[in-house]
Amino acid sequence: MSADSTPGLDLDRLGAWLPQAVAGAGTSLSATLLAGGKSNLTYAVTDGVATWVLRRPPLGHVLATAHDMAREYRVMTALQGTDVPVPTTVAFCDDVDVLGAPFYVMERVEGTPYRYAGELETLGHERTRRISERLVDTLVALHAVDPAAIGLGDFGRPDGFLGRQVRRWKKQMDASYTRDLPAADELHRLLAGAVPEESATGIVHGDFRLDNVLTDDRDRPAAVIDWEMATLGDPLTDLALMCVYGRLGERVRGDSIVDCASAPGFLSEDEIVARYAAGSDRDLSGFGWYLGLAAYKLAAILEGIHFRHLEGQTVGEGFDRIGEVIHPLLDSGIAALKEN
Repeated sequence: MSADSTPGLDLDRLGAWLPQAVAGAGTSLSATLLAGGKSNLTYAVTDGVATWVLRRPPLGHVLATAHDMAREYRVMTALQGTDVPVPTTVAFCDDVDVLGAPFYVMERVEGTPYRYAGELETLGHERTRRISERLVDTLVALHAVDPAAIGLGDFGRPDGFLGRQVRRWKKQMDASYTRDLPAADELHRLLAGAVPEESATGIVHGDFRLDNVLTDDRDRPAAVIDWEMATLGDPLTDLALMCVYGRLGERVRGDSIVDCASAPGFLSEDEIVARYAAGSDRDLSGFGWYLGLAAYKLAAILEGIHFRHLEGQTVGEGFDRIGEVIHPLLDSGIAALKEN
């Protein structure tokens, strides 16, 4: 397969490296860019006998700390053997001479990353409800893991996590500004002025939603993927982000927006929060602040993608409307904080 069809991969260099890291791997490789990646790039790589999945950072403009391959590889490796389903990690490479950036290889897990309501509608109400229930249960299971017990006690700095999140995403937003966004300034002001006391420390996925979970043909989570933002901190940020993705999908339709939560049968936001609360002992009072932070974080991520699209550095389709969706997202965050 030509380099033009696999941007970000030099298959000759990868073919020279892979057998040194994976016993029995061949040197003649072909690869396919997997659909759905608007951040780190994900490929299926095969030597004609075995198939692996390779992850690397996006091309071009990359925000500091946002695409750390080593952290993503480490957290998935540590979670193997827990109640959280993850792919088996195979090899990590920090030699940028191979692909121009650090990357890692993992097993390919069979499953579907449901993204759109239409995909779930074909399954029916009952199956969609079951999938969404198990999605919430998987999040509860992740947040119940003791980080120290699996070697992740030093994976982050949980003290002051929420305040740092506000500052971090302000920095990320500022780094990607292409236009004036007064609502972003207002939302940041509200967040910074009312940082709550944090809930008990846990592993935070950082981008938990249905299309970051591979669902098998029996409607079970086969693997949680896309751990690039994982850290230690307040896990309620994961729950809030999942809810905000649902709100965004209801407000803005289009092929660049995750709207699976709008499918008939999918748990409502209230049902998601209630199911999470029933499985966890975390205090959900003041959850509106977390929803505001989630809206700000997602807006910063999308503004970064919008920046790369304007620079011609995105790979794949569905980027042309990203810039539009940021406005209602910021407005919903401000409303959540004012209603808190």
